[in-house]
Amino acid sequence: MKNIIVGVITFVILGSMVYTVSQGTAFQGGQAAKIIENVSKTQTTVSQQKTQVATEKSDRDIEAEKIKSLKDKAGNAAAFKVSENYKRKCASCHGATGEGAVGLPLFGQSAEQLYSKLLEFKSGKRDNPIMKNAIMNLNENDFKELSAEIGDFKARSEALK
Repeated sequence: MKNIIVGVITFVILGSMVYTVSQGTAFQGGQAAKIIENVSKTQTTVSQQKTQVATEKSDRDIEAEKIKSLKDKAGNAAAFKVSENYKRKCASCHGATGEGAVGLPLFGQSAEQLYSKLLEFKSGKRDNPIMKNAIMNLNENDFKELSAEIGDFKARSEALK
């Protein structure tokens, strides 16, 4: 009985294969293969075009970043002067003139507000790991100097106008 079932299955499989070959080019991919090949070429072309556009955009972005970097390195060529202390300890996150970058903007806040916030970060009342790490080696005199300087940013900016 098993031999009969195996024989029937083998016959069906071989019959299917013969039928497929007799249908012509479909066995080798036929028209379907040409369509798939055309779609593949189209997708490759579109992919290459997208890559070119992305490369162009990234080149523009790279140039913009270089310009921004040069402006930052130039420090305060077009803006008011800030202390080396501010540049070293604050500018990398809060921007060259306190306008904000990675960190929140400081521009326009009073010296008292800034000083109390620094004390809150130091005591742990405000929680920000980056800020906590940035001020851990600063003392109250540093806080007062930086707060006074940053609190004066708005007045300095308006004096340039």
